[in-house]
Amino acid sequence: MVISMMRMGRYSDLLIAVAAVAALSITATPVPARAQACPAPVPDHIPAAPPPPLNLGTIKDLLLEYHQKYYDIDVAAVFDSAQKYIEQNATQSKRPALVLDIDETSLTNWPNLLADNFGFVANGSCDVLPAGPCGFNQWILKGSAKAIEPARKLFELAKAKGVAVIFITARPDSQRDITILNLDHAGFDGWTELRTRPDRDDLLTVQEFKTAERTKVEAEGYTIIADVGDQISDLEGEHSGCHFKVPNPFYLIR
Repeated sequence: MVISMMRMGRYSDLLIAVAAVAALSITATPVPARAQACPAPVPDHIPAAPPPPLNLGTIKDLLLEYHQKYYDIDVAAVFDSAQKYIEQNATQSKRPALVLDIDETSLTNWPNLLADNFGFVANGSCDVLPAGPCGFNQWILKGSAKAIEPARKLFELAKAKGVAVIFITARPDSQRDITILNLDHAGFDGWTELRTRPDRDDLLTVQEFKTAERTKVEAEGYTIIADVGDQISDLEGEHSGCHFKVPNPFYLIR
């Protein structure tokens, strides 16, 4: 009977020891870091619409003043936020990817916008810059758009962190070759994919096209952790990760 009690005591001590070791092993096991919540939108200096009566000339003056005084500051702030997020979350997803728009996100079309006085001239020559008119398609075919420098820095950081950089643009397939050349000349070398839009498709909006392309990207096994664009249509929809909206009060694309 005494022997039995001793055995039970030893068995009880063994159970306690096993439980303690198990608890310690659970406590000591590192918990994988979780992706941080998306940062809040960055404040900007985009001017409010002037009081009525509205006048197009007055609005253009406000846009010129904004571009001269605040645009570069606001753009840099957005990309700084995106850079911090990429730095903190690059290793938290399997095959992480960064989606970048091109026009007014990675490359600037400001010479074209200024020459056309904020109007959109699709066709026609673009031979007398800085004077206008400057047909947008001919401007693209020049392949001379300069990099938005904070975008290029984010691009380099993402690559260094092992994040795939995927450009998704509404530029048509017919402009793909010159777009590749322009990106290369502007310092965007080593991207993973460039997705351009078919010259003709059945989609009604740019947003539909970009959502469909992001869906394809994630179907390849990537996880989109961030999406940077100057238009709401660059960002809205599924498979977009955290949104980083670059300021663009100059035109709207749906």
